[in-house]
Amino acid sequence: MLNIDLLKQLREQTGISMMECKKALEESNGDLKRAKEILREKGKELIKGRESRAAGKGIIKSYIHANGKIGVLLQINCESDFVAKSEPFISLAHELCLQIAASVPLFVKTSEISEALLEQEKKIYRKQFADSGKPAEMLEKIVNGKLEKYKKEVSLLSQPWVKDPNKTVQELVEEARVKTGENIEVVRFTRFEV
Repeated sequence: MLNIDLLKQLREQTGISMMECKKALEESNGDLKRAKEILREKGKELIKGRESRAAGKGIIKSYIHANGKIGVLLQINCESDFVAKSEPFISLAHELCLQIAASVPLFVKTSEISEALLEQEKKIYRKQFADSGKPAEMLEKIVNGKLEKYKKEVSLLSQPWVKDPNKTVQELVEEARVKTGENIEVVRFTRFEV
C-alpha cells in the first residue's frame, strides 16, 4: 500500500509528475531518499539524448538586490517557448540570479577560463608558497589544488548553491532539466555593483 503523504511529499520536493513519483516510491519500497535517487537517474537518462538539441528559446532575467547596489542580467536558454514561460524554468533563472549576486562568479563554466588567467593564478600561488620549504612535487600539488578551488569559485556552474551548499549550481540546473524534460543552458550573465 502506497503512502499518499509520502507521494505528495516526493511530488512537492521534486516537481515531477505523480505517476513517476508513484513508480519511484513503489520501486524504492517507500524509501523517500531512494525514490529521489531513482527519479534523478531516470531524469538523467531522459535528458542524455536531449543535450545535443539546440536550446534556442529562453529568457533574459534581471535581478536588483534590495539595497539597489547589486544587479544581475542573465540569459538562460531552453528548447521551447512553453518551457521558457514555465514556473520551474523562471524559478531556476531567479535562483541563478540570486547565486550570481551573492557569489560573484566570473564565468558560466570552468572551460571559459582562459589559460592566461590560470597561469597568472598559478604564479600567485607559487609565490605564496615559495618560502614554505616544501619539496617541489608537494608544492605543485598544493598549487594545483588551489587552482582547482579557484576554478570552482569563479565558475557559476561549479559553485556550491548558496541555499544548499551540498549541491552545486550545475546539479540545480540538472534538476530543472529533469523537471522540464528539456535541455537548459546558462548562456551568459553580467553582474553590476555600485
